[in-house]
Amino acid sequence: MTDAEWEELRRRLSASPFRRRFHLSEKDKEYVLRKGMDTVESHARDFIRLRLKPAFPPKDGKQTPMRGHPVFIAQHATGCCCRGCLRKWHHIPAGRELTDDECDYIVSVIMRWIGSEMEGYTASQPSLF
Repeated sequence: MTDAEWEELRRRLSASPFRRRFHLSEKDKEYVLRKGMDTVESHARDFIRLRLKPAFPPKDGKQTPMRGHPVFIAQHATGCCCRGCLRKWHHIPAGRELTDDECDYIVSVIMRWIGSEMEGYTASQPSLF
């Protein structure tokens, strides 16, 4: 994904009241700092492979929790939460298994959003973990 494509996607997503309400909480940001972006990206790859890659994911449209992991928040913020949203926001057709390139694209969108949420963030107090 180029910078221009990312900015265009962000512009489109920001026009959605639902999408723009998502932000990482302090707890989510501390988790990202503690685990590191490589680990969070590994989690994103696993979630996408298990929850979105199949042609007909179990509980499609309800498979991505609204909280509990920074990747879940990012999926909702970026329209990468279900096959319907992938079709609407990213023009990735439903009803067939995602390709590896499509999975890589989705992970890159998620990680780009998490990175933008983490810009300039430093933990407000020492972590107990």
